[in-house]
Amino acid sequence: MLRAVVLLVTLVFVGHWWVSGRPIERPPGVLAPNEPRQQDLPNGPTFDLPGHHLRALARFSLEARVLGAERYRFDRGAKLAPMDLALGWGPMSASGVLDALDIDQYGRFYFWSARELPIEFAAITMHSANMHIIPATDEVRRTLLSARRGNLVSLEGYLVEVTGDDGFRWRSSLSRGDSGGGACEVVYVERLALY
Repeated sequence: MLRAVVLLVTLVFVGHWWVSGRPIERPPGVLAPNEPRQQDLPNGPTFDLPGHHLRALARFSLEARVLGAERYRFDRGAKLAPMDLALGWGPMSASGVLDALDIDQYGRFYFWSARELPIEFAAITMHSANMHIIPATDEVRRTLLSARRGNLVSLEGYLVEVTGDDGFRWRSSLSRGDSGGGACEVVYVERLALY
């Protein structure tokens, strides 16, 4: 009897992982054609979360393809942003381009490599980014935690600067053309939908 219960629990766990962890297959072509929309705010609104103060730097929205979704539980940023989304739009939302790239996330960064570039290096940089997602509500958090590679995502919120009571600081990039340390967007997300 115990073996049967263990087997059943194992099958349920593996089945859940298989369904929720597998990338979503998409048809060819550009699936998220538009550039992110950003309106810089010299005196943007502020938001207080437990132990943190957020200052909006820009209003921000986009539709993109999820290139990777990495859950964080133990680093300092996990208190605010439980998941990073590596997102692509324009040519970086096309399956033909993405099939030629190896994409990975770790340490709050997004990395890609290719044997042969499917598009110009600058186009990859300008049309993809790693974003630290700070959910504004429990509903946004639940949706965020269900994201997986291949989802199409629509989000609205603010690019923010975060100051923690303990001295912690995160400041969003305001450019899509940068890379390396400090190039990630820190997004306080008020609305998030996955397709």
